[in-house]
Amino acid sequence: MISSRQAAHRLGVKVETLYAYVSRGLLTSHRDGAHRSSVFDEREVERLARRGRPRAASRTPTLDIDIATAITSTHTASGGYELRYRGHAAADLVGTASFEQVAELLWTGELPPAPPTWTGTSVESPGQRMMDRVRAAAALAGAHPAATDSLDAEGVAAQGGWLIATVVGSLPPAGDGRVPRLHLGDHAYRSTVAGRLWTRLSPRRASPAAVQAINGALILLADHELAASTLAARVAASTRAGTHGVVAAGLGAVSGRLHGGESMRVRRLLAIADAEGAAAAVDAALERYGRLPGFGQVIYPDGDPRAPLLRALVDEAWGGAAALRVVDEVAAEARRRNAAPPNIDFALATLGRAAGMADDAAEAIFAVARIAGWLAHALEEYGERPLRFRPKATYIGR
Repeated sequence: MISSRQAAHRLGVKVETLYAYVSRGLLTSHRDGAHRSSVFDEREVERLARRGRPRAASRTPTLDIDIATAITSTHTASGGYELRYRGHAAADLVGTASFEQVAELLWTGELPPAPPTWTGTSVESPGQRMMDRVRAAAALAGAHPAATDSLDAEGVAAQGGWLIATVVGSLPPAGDGRVPRLHLGDHAYRSTVAGRLWTRLSPRRASPAAVQAINGALILLADHELAASTLAARVAASTRAGTHGVVAAGLGAVSGRLHGGESMRVRRLLAIADAEGAAAAVDAALERYGRLPGFGQVIYPDGDPRAPLLRALVDEAWGGAAALRVVDEVAAEARRRNAAPPNIDFALATLGRAAGMADDAAEAIFAVARIAGWLAHALEEYGERPLRFRPKATYIGR
């Protein structure tokens, strides 16, 4: 149960409006005998929030944009939920393919038999937060003499690999700089994005399982249908912006606190749980955000299928580590309160914590991974009529 103020905050309405929903039968209020106040079932509030706030008018609370795509699907023919890239189940790609292979699959529709080796350059990446450094590196890479803005599939794929390698290589090293190999089956691959990214985010020596966990996270985050940043990238592509303009548009959207920065909220939640216990941490999160960060995903009402996949990789690398104890305590507390299941942001924060990464390191993993998806959508958008995104404005001023 959550308070009326927390419920109103989650729905983005005033408390008075909340009770109007009660009178209309949209919500049920319960009496809290200890405090003589009304409380609300968090699950019921969350369901209403996902549907969108009820309006007096027939206008929907979101902009419904339906875009045909052959890149990523999240639903199965039988009505279940499964993430698939170009028909390949992401669960099968994790552990059998490198992030580079999956990126090429998204861009070309073909899965290469072995990981390609991407080479980039090094540019300055100033900034306090990890996302600031990623955006700075991407922007400076776009001004580099090696940068191109070709719109054909071969040119975009080549520039995409170069850009990702440049962004990763421009982040400041966190460890000794020795790049660990990525083990897939009987092969060990040098200089992969997962191995290079590890040296930028964790000060520790990496085990083969740790590099596989980073690689798996990159694969699971590479694309996810039409997230806000992906739509921004497609709008840029519709104007025929090239590789760097598309990525800049995506990075602008993903830098928002409600998109790529969600794992930061989870790390704060876990830090409070370390100091004060899981129950206090959950209370603090509900008080601050009106919801529980890292739990629930609007596309997956029965649970984000990416989360258990990534958690399994974390357990393989760091199972039994003390750092995971508080993670499990918070998850148990959330279940006790009937919260939605953990999502990919919770699993990503768990990975960062287990690997000894800074609180904002997961933002870099998210952004680097999603560059692959943005460019795949850009290539698809280049085949559509240009400038097709022209919503109609309804003037409401004086």
